[in-house]
Amino acid sequence: MNYNPSEDEAIHSIQQLQEIVGMPHEAVVKKTISVIDDHIRAYLAKCPLFFLATASGEGLCDVSPRGDEPGFIKVLDDRTLAFPERLGNRRIDSMHNLFANPRLGMICILPGMEEVLRINGKASIVRNPSLMESMHLNGRPPIFVVKVEVEECFVHCPRALKFSKIWDEDTWLPREERPSAKEMFEAHIQMNGYVIGKE
Repeated sequence: MNYNPSEDEAIHSIQQLQEIVGMPHEAVVKKTISVIDDHIRAYLAKCPLFFLATASGEGLCDVSPRGDEPGFIKVLDDRTLAFPERLGNRRIDSMHNLFANPRLGMICILPGMEEVLRINGKASIVRNPSLMESMHLNGRPPIFVVKVEVEECFVHCPRALKFSKIWDEDTWLPREERPSAKEMFEAHIQMNGYVIGKE
């Protein structure tokens, strides 16, 4: 592909976008709810993975995966959920963002299911002994808990996962053809001046 930026036709308004896309069906608009009902509870009870989206006060975005045993996202009541934060590489970009801007988004995923659950809300970072005790993994509690006041929940269109064929094992690359995470990691830290083996 030969990309020519001079051919860009910038879109500057919601009205322009709506003229291109058209108006959404009433059912699509009304599928959003502001409570955790029995259907969402059942989904979250089986969910082992979600992607957490946050943004800093300056608008810098971060999206990171959170995975654990199915049901690790706890429903506390019909408007509140919580998930554990476990010790990792000590980069807490998402948490930095939540202090500046408590709004977050979650895309929750079930293996083999093309529809995903989308949750938007307002977060707080807490250390609650009884809550942390309920979130042990391999005998270890989380270092803290993120509590979410749910504002929107809805089942997302399956188009992205369906078209990507992410659950179709026949489309998976053989291990030897996959990009090397180790090579990427080492190349990138060296670009930033880190000398491997200096310690």
